[in-house]
Parts: sequence; structure tokens; C-alpha cells
Amino acid sequence: MSVLTLASDPQDATALEGAEAHHARLAGELAGRVKMLLTAVDRDPGAAEKIHAGLVTFCDRSLLPHAAAEEAVLYPVAHGMPEARLLIESLIGEHRCLTALVDALRAAPSPAGAAADARALQVLFEEHVAKENGLVLPLLAMTPEVCLAELLADMHHRLASDVSAAGAQGDQNIKEGQDMQEQIEETGGCGGVCACGGTEETAEPELDVREVPHALRHATVFGALDAVPAGTAMVLVAPHDPLPLLAQIEQRSPGTFSVEYLERGPEAWRLRLSHR
Repeated sequence: MSVLTLASDPQDATALEGAEAHHARLAGELAGRVKMLLTAVDRDPGAAEKIHAGLVTFCDRSLLPHAAAEEAVLYPVAHGMPEARLLIESLIGEHRCLTALVDALRAAPSPAGAAADARALQVLFEEHVAKENGLVLPLLAMTPEVCLAELLADMHHRLASDVSAAGAQGDQNIKEGQDMQEQIEETGGCGGVCACGGTEETAEPELDVREVPHALRHATVFGALDAVPAGTAMVLVAPHDPLPLLAQIEQRSPGTFSVEYLERGPEAWRLRLSHR
């Protein structure tokens, strides 16, 4: 069934497709950042500090404002429909769980302590947007009395304001993460909390996207790259030569990453992406 058959008019069909694409970008970026955190915790505790701070900032600037905008614009309209009332109430409850998980990430004393909450956040968010994509958005798009395109335009306007307001808190989180990292670098370790500062060479985090759904794959890579600190690298494992993806990375961040092929098929392509 095409998107057009799920909407009351072409404008809403386009809006529905755009909303689903936005959800895919959010879920993909979250998945990439979480994967990098989980990998860095075991391999490079120093980099994990920055990745942890960046994950919290992403949640403050993107994930939580998105949830707040949905509750302000989309959910009240859907809640007025008898067939969606209980679903919307459960989705609001999931927003509370998402917020609690982000708070737990923010309060975690170390990246290792944040790992379980980060993974739980990823799983919950992916399930959450699947319900919105499969149930809430199509219902709104199919209802002639509702203009989904106008609702989403209002939501994006509110979202822009929320992101600006969240920026100050996100900047503070980044500053705290940078201060912590500077302390680690100055002391040559972390005071015995982790195994950093030793002579053993740290392994580069690896992102294997072969099992990632195709719709989320590029966004997952972008999210992971955003979590790679300058001067470090990550290894990308893909099911084919990712030339279109590499072109998008260069277009998105010109001159930021250098690429080195470590393996060229036939089962997998492994590439080192180094953040200059």
C-alpha cells in the first residue's frame, strides 16, 4: 500500500513521508551514538567520556524537544479520537520513560555506568517511533477533518524554539564533558576509575551496519561519526562498498574525515574513518 492511499490528500501524504523520514534520522543518530558509547567503554575510556557527553547533548537538543513538540501539537488531536485515546496515553507514558532514561544518562558517574541506560533508551525510542509511524501518523493523515501537514508545520515551529532553549543546557553538558576530559589528559589517567593511561594501545570502535535496517543505516553512521572525537577514528563495516555513503559524509562534513579501506569484500567492506 502506497503512502498516498494512507492520506486524505497529497499534502498530508508528503507530510507523513517527511515525518517518518525525520523519525528515521533521529532513531539512526541515536543508535549510532549509543553503539559508539558501548564500544568505547570497553576499548577507549577517554573517548567514552566525550561520547557520553555528546549523547546527553543530542538527547537534550533533539530527542526530548521532539517529544515535547509531539505532546503539544500531535497528541491532543489524536487523543480526541476514541480509537486512539488509550494509545496516546501510553505514548505519553513512554515519553516519561524516555525522559527518565535521559536523566539517568546525565547523572551517570561514568560512561560505563551509563551504558545500560543508553541501550534501553535506544530500544524504547525505536519501539516508540514504530507505533507513531504505524498507527498515529496514518490515523491523522487519513482523517479528512485533520490537516497533518499543518500540524507538523506547527510542531516544527515549536521544535525550533525548544531546541534553542535546550541549547544552553546542552552547551553546559558539553563544557562539563570537556572539563572532565581535560582532567584526564592532565593527570594521565582517571584516578583509577578505569584502565586508561596505561601502555596498551586502545582499539578503535567498530560500527557494523550490516544488521541495521536499511532505512536507518545512513543516519546511524552519521550519528556514530558525530560521536567520534577529533584525532580519533572508527571502523565501519558495511555489506557493500559504501561509495554513496562516503559521498554524503563528505558533503555533510567537507574535509573532516579521511577514509582507508581495510577490507574490500566479498562478505564485508571494512573502512577506517579518521576524524582529522
